[in-house]
Amino acid sequence: MAFSPQTHAAAAEIIARYPAGRSRSALLPLLHLVQAEQGCVTTEGVTFCAETLGLTAAEVGAVATFYTMYKRRPVGDYLVSVCTNLSCALLGGDDVYARVAELLGIGHDETTPDGRITLEHAECLAACDYAPVMTVNYEFYDQVDPDGAERIVEGLQAGERPAPSRGGPLCSFAEISRQLAGLPDPRPEGVAGPGVGEPSVAGLLLAEADGWTADDRPAPLVPAAAEQAASAERKGS
Repeated sequence: MAFSPQTHAAAAEIIARYPAGRSRSALLPLLHLVQAEQGCVTTEGVTFCAETLGLTAAEVGAVATFYTMYKRRPVGDYLVSVCTNLSCALLGGDDVYARVAELLGIGHDETTPDGRITLEHAECLAACDYAPVMTVNYEFYDQVDPDGAERIVEGLQAGERPAPSRGGPLCSFAEISRQLAGLPDPRPEGVAGPGVGEPSVAGLLLAEADGWTADDRPAPLVPAAAEQAASAERKGS
């Protein structure tokens, strides 16, 4: 499958951002770019990146198989990721995943028969302060419970785009892949929303409420080796 002229033009635009002789630095965004067109990183996508950047297919494949955001099988319009790592698991992440899997009738790394929704366990979504969390195309839905997750997925099934808790408005997997490649969101409503909520700044708010300042910090501990050296020097004098 040949890539579209738009993809070739976008690839040239991305590569031009890097210094001469450093084009291989564009590999990560180019992988997102080919994924945007084909729904995953195919053999053709690997070949395109390799030929465009002067790399071997093995070099490109090593990167594409290392990062979990690069998919080797087609992804639906919506990638639903449920965190089941420790913080989320302790607060019900496994129950959230089980409810969504039951609703969709699929398991990890599987896609619904209509090709619209892909489900995956996420090892960590880097939002422990909002646990349990779920993302759809990498947009966050914070502190979800099974009922809340079910409503979100039912909205996707009905053709809706439920508003995320933080970040920009929800878009398709192809659209978010282009944004991850470094290309702008052309939608008028595609403006980033709030990125930080109260759980992320709870410690700061507590410090401000109690009037803590930087001067309240404890004195740094002297490393043992330095203390021993100082003691030896004192004894020598």
